[in-house]
Order: sequence, then C-alpha cells, then structure tokens
Amino acid sequence: MYRDDYDRSSTQDHSSEDIFSRPVKAGKRTYFFDVKATKGKKDFYLTITESKRRQERDGSLTYDKHKIFLYKEDFEKFSDGLADVISFVKKNFFDGEVIEQHPSEKSREF
Repeated sequence: MYRDDYDRSSTQDHSSEDIFSRPVKAGKRTYFFDVKATKGKKDFYLTITESKRRQERDGSLTYDKHKIFLYKEDFEKFSDGLADVISFVKKNFFDGEVIEQHPSEKSREF
C-alpha cells in the first residue's frame, strides 16, 4: 500500500475486515479498490476510494478522499454502466474534442 497516499488508520471502518486491496496510482491521484467483509464475515462489499494529494499554502500535504460503497448485488449493473461510459468516451473523443452524440445514443433512464 502507498502509505504516503493513504492512511488506513484514519479511515478504517472497524465493523469490517479487509479481504483484498488493489491500489492504482494515476498522477496525483491514487484509487483504492478494497474488498471488505461485513461484521461476522457473512457478506462482502467493495469500496472504491479516490485519494488526491494536495499541497497547502504552508507547504504541508493533505489528502482529499472520496469513497463509494458498492454492494455485490450492484456489481453487474455498475460494471455494465462503467464499461458503457468508457466505451463511449473512447469512441467519441478525438483530440480532446467531443464528437456530437446521435439522439438515439443519448443517456437513457434506468
């Protein structure tokens, strides 16, 4: 784990147990994909944490953190939605410009 990017002691949920963790460094951000077991180890869920290093005016470093809790019953829908959005971006962005989307491809209500 990248201790300088993420201090577990300040954000650890004491009602769960870490099963697996995968950090992904991306520039000034680090993403953490953590599989956790619920209390009693009867179920599991995923947390996705974005940690962004920021330098304060006094020179000290702080970390902005944002966390999503994803429950196993939502894995497939989340994965499908993420894959759709990534595919759209890869297909429709060229040289930093958005190619106009056809009306039939616009976002749909779920």
